[in-house]
Amino acid sequence: MVNISYLFDPLCGWCYGAAPALRRISAMPGVTLALAPSGLFSGAGSRPLDAGFAAYAWSCDQRIAQLTGQRFTERYRTRVLADTGARVDSGPATLALTAVHLSAPEHELAALHAIQEARYVDGRTITDPTVLADVLRGLDLDAAATRLLHPDDALLAANRSRMERTQRDMQALGAQGVPHLIVDDASGRRLVRGNVLVGDLEGLAANLLSN
Repeated sequence: MVNISYLFDPLCGWCYGAAPALRRISAMPGVTLALAPSGLFSGAGSRPLDAGFAAYAWSCDQRIAQLTGQRFTERYRTRVLADTGARVDSGPATLALTAVHLSAPEHELAALHAIQEARYVDGRTITDPTVLADVLRGLDLDAAATRLLHPDDALLAANRSRMERTQRDMQALGAQGVPHLIVDDASGRRLVRGNVLVGDLEGLAANLLSN
């Protein structure tokens, strides 16, 4: 058995670009995939969305689209990136995923992809808990949606614990930024850099299962 942890942030464009690779990994026999939110753009990592950041993000997004085939629509550009003064804050989306993790963990990857597509394809504001709850309900994850809108201490503690664990793992393995993978198999634990997630997917299994 190979256990793989996916280090990511819901507002990371490169993490959205990695979605096709994540789908492939999740379908590999003998592999378990766990989501490990890093909190990159939450808490102290959140920031205002200004014109400079929006231009930089759109430039990166075009590069990601070329490498992965993932869609970044004009609706996203005009509705999300044009909303200067809003905050780049992944805290609500990370909390939504933790709510799924606690209530229906087998659907967490699907929830992540749906949240990402809500932003990058549909141009929705995934920093808004009501939008996130609507996305979750669209996946029949009503319990997670309700818990997101009325977070209790257990949900908040679990969310904090997941990010702290990921940050410890990143520090221990020398990972900076996201996305990356941590592979844990019979040979031990190792970091696999995120470039394998946006390159040639045909060699993905060889990169992950080589040891």
